[in-house]
This record gives sequence, structure tokens and C-alpha cells, in this order.
Amino acid sequence: MTKGAAARLYQRAFDILASQIREGKLPAGDRVLESGVAAQFGISRAPARQALQALQAEGLLDKLPGRGYAVRALAPGRPPRHGASAASRAHEAGPDLRLQARPSWAPIYAEVESQIAARTSFAGWQVNEAMLARHYQVSRTVARDVIGRLQQQGLLRKDESSRWLAPALTPEHVGQLYELRGLIEPAVLRDAYGKLPPGLLDQMARHLQQAIAHPRTIDGPLLDSLEQELHVTLLSYCGKQTMMQALALPQSLLIAHRYLYNWMPRLFPTEPFLAEHLEIVQSLRAGRPAAAAQLLKRHLQGSSSRAIMRIEAFAGQFVPEELPYLRRL
Repeated sequence: MTKGAAARLYQRAFDILASQIREGKLPAGDRVLESGVAAQFGISRAPARQALQALQAEGLLDKLPGRGYAVRALAPGRPPRHGASAASRAHEAGPDLRLQARPSWAPIYAEVESQIAARTSFAGWQVNEAMLARHYQVSRTVARDVIGRLQQQGLLRKDESSRWLAPALTPEHVGQLYELRGLIEPAVLRDAYGKLPPGLLDQMARHLQQAIAHPRTIDGPLLDSLEQELHVTLLSYCGKQTMMQALALPQSLLIAHRYLYNWMPRLFPTEPFLAEHLEIVQSLRAGRPAAAAQLLKRHLQGSSSRAIMRIEAFAGQFVPEELPYLRRL
């Protein structure tokens, strides 16, 4: 972690803890330990120590003999709020207080993914790691991390010469990816069925019914969200790492579709997959996972030709700028 990142983490931990103390969520007398702050926020002990020292300097904490700090009494007229333990109260500020610095690849990843996913609709590309680093003014390590994640997502692969390639979404390639999905996803669905959390299927059915009832409100992000709910969120409850890894390559299509939906969401008056997804979800709600798996297989078989139509329609409209790190194959 860089010094700059550590400084940002210390400041964010300080801001949250100071707010909790001033609002009485951490009452006077509560003991606060460096190790506890580090664990609570998912940071190292160095920024946790800085945050506690700053809170002491601010007059919000008192140093205890030995280890730790105590929350200082609030000014008159600001009574503390007693009740739950300090550890549990810390979570009341939000659903996730972990302050880990973003991975170094994160600031540029989405843009690189978008640029490559769009271009594979009409051609294959070679990705040059050194030029990628130079273009975004990042280190080779960061560029390598971006490329590694693109490989994990199924967008890139290495050829026999160790070149990083993004294969074109030709009809043949798309057909093969959907064929793989048709073999793997129904099996994953059957495994996931018994592990689904309560309410998930009801929520999915509600989202699909709302989209079907209001087709004019559908946009690209909504279509992508509905695709993700079935093919990613639901299937992730399978819990079998090997099966999920096998899905990574064929599900690279979902990444391409995310951008295709955003650029041209209305290829069809009513998106056909909505009713198909709903039928699958309703079968699961009725306790018929084998039937749902068959419906999923049929859905994927029909989706192949529609995906090719969307890719070809987009490719006829998209005129990309030249990027130094991409070379057309």
C-alpha cells in the first residue's frame, strides 16, 4: 500500500469514528483498540494508529494506561446513546465500513474492458501490455493486473506465441460460447437451487414482471441487471469453484452484452429473454429445478442467434478511435 493510500484510509477511518463519537453511537467510556479498528475497517494497523492518534488530538479519545483509548465524555447537552456493544454499533453507520484501498488496476479497468468488448464485435485484437501502461500512464505491473483480470473474465487469452488476444465475436465463436453455456449453466442451476437464500426468486420474478409490464422504461443498465440476476447472481450459489471457473470463458458474452445493451438496448420491441427468464424463475419457485434447467438450456439455444443479430447491428454503426495498445488482427 502506498503512503498516499494509507493517508486516505487513516482519514476515512478518522472521519467515520469521529462522526460516531459525536453522534453518541460510541458512548463515553467505550474502549477502542488499534487492532479492533484495523479489523473493523479492513486496514493495516499503521493507518488505524494514525486515526486513533488524530482522534485523541481532536479531544474525542483519551489514551488509556497500557493499551487502547477510551471515548471521552461528550459535552453537556449531548447525552451518549447506550445499548449495543461498540463493535455492533460500528456497523450502524452503513452496510460495509471496510476501507481497503481500491486495487491499483481498478481506476482504468472498466474503460479498458469497455474498449475491448466493443471492438470484439467486429474484429479480433492483440493487446500490448507496454503500450497499455504508457497510454494510461501506469506501471507495467498495473497493466499486467488489468490484463490478468481480463483473462479471468474470458475476454483475453494467450496464443502459442504468448501474445494477449481478444478474439472477435464471430457467429462461429458466439455459437460455440453459447453451446458451452448450454452445457454448463443448467448443471450449475441444479446445484444452486437448494442453496438459494429466501426471497431471491421472489425478488427476481418481481423485477422481471415489472420490466415486462413497462417495456418503454427499459434501458441498457436494466437489461444488463436482469441478465446478471439469473446468469451470475443465482448461479453463484452453486458453490462449486471448478464449475464457476468453467463458466468464466463462455460468460464473457455477458460482458460484451453489457456494453451492447447500453449502446443499443432496443433491438427488439420487447426483449425476448425477459419472458424466458421469468419462466425459469417461476419453475424454480414451483420447486421444479429439473424443468428450470431444461428451460435455461432452451433459452440459451435461442439467445445465440439474437446475440449475433445484436453484435452485427452494433458493428455496422460503431466507428472506434484508434488506441495504441490495441492492434487489429
